[in-house]
Parts: sequence; C-alpha cells; structure tokens
Amino acid sequence: MRRLVQSFSTRCPACRLQARWCVCAAAETAACGLEVDVLMHHREVYRPSSTGNLIPRILPAARLHLWRRERRLGAAEVRQPGRELWLLHPQGATLAAEAWPPPETVQIVLLDGSWREASAMVREVVGWGRLVNLPMDGASRFGLRAQTEAGRFSTIEALAALLAGFGLRAAHEVLVRQFELHVYASLRSRGRKDEAAAYLATSRVLAPLAPFIAQLEVPRPQAGSGG
Repeated sequence: MRRLVQSFSTRCPACRLQARWCVCAAAETAACGLEVDVLMHHREVYRPSSTGNLIPRILPAARLHLWRRERRLGAAEVRQPGRELWLLHPQGATLAAEAWPPPETVQIVLLDGSWREASAMVREVVGWGRLVNLPMDGASRFGLRAQTEAGRFSTIEALAALLAGFGLRAAHEVLVRQFELHVYASLRSRGRKDEAAAYLATSRVLAPLAPFIAQLEVPRPQAGSGG
C-alpha cells in the first residue's frame, strides 16, 4: 500500500503521468457543438492509462460521471433537454453516412472502463437513449493496454471518430493530438523507449508538438545530485 501511495504522489494530478513526463505544458482545449458525457467506471478513475480522464481536459464542456454498482446513475441525472441521447457501444446500430444530424441536437454518452466493465455498464443504461455503433477502420493507436480482440478502440478514439463524423474537424484534430501525446509520454514513463520512438515516427498529428517533445526528452538532474 505504501508503494502505491508513493507512486500516485509522484504523478501530476492533472494528466496523471509521472511528474518527469508531465504533458500539461502542451495542453490544448477545444469546443464542439456536441454535448459530451463520460460515464466512467469508478475503477477507471485512478488508472493512468485512462483516456476518459483526458476528455474533459481537452473538451472543458464535457461532463464526467462516476458509475458504481452500489450507486447507479439514473437517466435524469445525465440527460440534457432538447437533445437526442446516443449511447456509444459496439452492440449498437451502425451509423450510416446519411444518419448524422446537426451536432447541436445530439448528446453522446461514452462508457469508460475495461471491456468487461463497459459491458456491465451498458446493460444498466441501454434504455437511456439510442444505442449506436461507429464503423471504425484501421488499428487502435492506444497501445497502453492489451487488446484481446482486433477492432477495439479506446474511449477517446471513439469520440474522435464521432467528431470526424459530425464534421467537427478542429476539435477532432486537437483531441487526437492530445491523445497521442498522452500515449507517447506514457510509453516513455514506462521505460518503453523503442516503442515510443516507433509510435512518434508513425504519428500523423504530433508534428506541431515536436519542440515540446524534444524538450520533454531532455534528461533531468537526478534528485539529490550536487550542483
């Protein structure tokens, strides 16, 4: 327990990365017409790899709600008036190209947790609104958790696909860039230097942050070293 407490005490309270790899100096925010709500499993809160924690940092208007089995949220606590509520989940109906209404009329609820946790959560909230699924191609850029099946994507990648589908390009660009910066810094913090270098080399969005990344990689003096 002491080691766990010490581990969290050395992390940035905002980005949840180790202080050595904190990315807050390169933080960006964006606005979009969508109403975005993240329903987060309570175990996800302290997982440094959580992408759900990133969403309200990048989209300040987004709301985060904790889900606990013993304290379940009701639809009335989340639903926003005047909006059609969409629940994003692979079990939902696939959105066709012509099925995208104006973003200002939609509220999207994202389920954030492990695949097992999200499956339990969706059973509780399926009646809240329209269950939808996104056709997402390619491979996930997450890389911080083992995926048991192909075609699985992180919470923030699903949101990024939604923003692109609604034509919200500026918000999409910021969201993806901040997500990939988080993944890159997380890989470095775990000592996976070669994987981080390969990730950076294949990124299509991190070029504007190259000066920050270069500065981030500058070795820091060891604690207690002499001047």
